[in-house]
Amino acid sequence: MLRRRADFLAANRGLRAPTTGFVLLVRDRADGDTAMRFGITVTKKIGNAVVRNRMKRRFRALAREMLPASGIAGADHVFIGRNSGIERPFNDLRADLAKALERVARGESAVRRQPQPRR
Repeated sequence: MLRRRADFLAANRGLRAPTTGFVLLVRDRADGDTAMRFGITVTKKIGNAVVRNRMKRRFRALAREMLPASGIAGADHVFIGRNSGIERPFNDLRADLAKALERVARGESAVRRQPQPRR
């Protein structure tokens, strides 16, 4: 599991696969280690602590279920929660993750938006 900020920032430079309930970032570490790691980030914009923790639990369950079979070996996978993922049925999240992993495996990535200037 990813815990250091530097790992999350590095993953942000990798492939990006947006879905309805979350955005999946995947970055090959290129360090020779075949272990798959994952990280989860859900901002305060999404909701209070109860909502954010529920969403993180669902992402952890998804990662444990699907990454060993469909994830990319030697890569970091980061889930970024979206508002629409809060009440999305778990089966739909599972289907979203399967599609996102397929896109990333093919090397397809969404164009990264430019950050908005800070006010």
